[in-house]
Amino acid sequence: MPVVHNLPPDELLTTTRAVRKRLDFDRPVPDEVIQECLAVAQQAPTASNRQNWHFMVITDADKRLALADLYRQGWQQYTQSPTAATNLQYQDPIRAAVQERVGDSAQYLADNLHRAPVMVIPCIAGRTDSAPALVQSAQWGTIIPAAWSLMLAARARGLGSVFTCIHLMREEAAAEVLGIPYRRVMQAGLIPMAYTLGDRFRPAHRESLDDVVHWNGW
Repeated sequence: MPVVHNLPPDELLTTTRAVRKRLDFDRPVPDEVIQECLAVAQQAPTASNRQNWHFMVITDADKRLALADLYRQGWQQYTQSPTAATNLQYQDPIRAAVQERVGDSAQYLADNLHRAPVMVIPCIAGRTDSAPALVQSAQWGTIIPAAWSLMLAARARGLGSVFTCIHLMREEAAAEVLGIPYRRVMQAGLIPMAYTLGDRFRPAHRESLDDVVHWNGW
């Protein structure tokens, strides 16, 4: 498979960022490039060794606009919540500045989502509504690795992406737009994809491992 960047595995894993402002909305993405990414994603591990998940690829402009409108409805509702990430306040000035930038880029994505040339919705057969933790873990633990593999494959081909879930606040309406059988198939997120403006990405700031890793006890 042709790749744009011959990135070592660790660099690929640590520089596949949530890309919003650097998505090139004006550059078309060939279908065959998305097909290559999907073929990579299909090799992701699955629970019980069965692939009961699907990818919905949306390139039709009218459907992208309809999904973006649903996303913006959810986004408006989300940002009005005091517990929304966009409304969190941090005493640490560095963390506060980072959060402000993230909120700004998230708003930019909401305003421009319809311009993304490709949207991908990971789906999985079987809903987890009110399901026990074991069932939920098996379902989400199957579809999320496939979605992440898709994003890694996209990065290796010069594409940026971001895993979003705001449209799930209007999931049933989105299912109607796309003909997804809502009662039998659950949408796991929405991944806008496009070539990136520039191709250099750096690892992000993260908490110290000492604060988040626990050995043999909490």
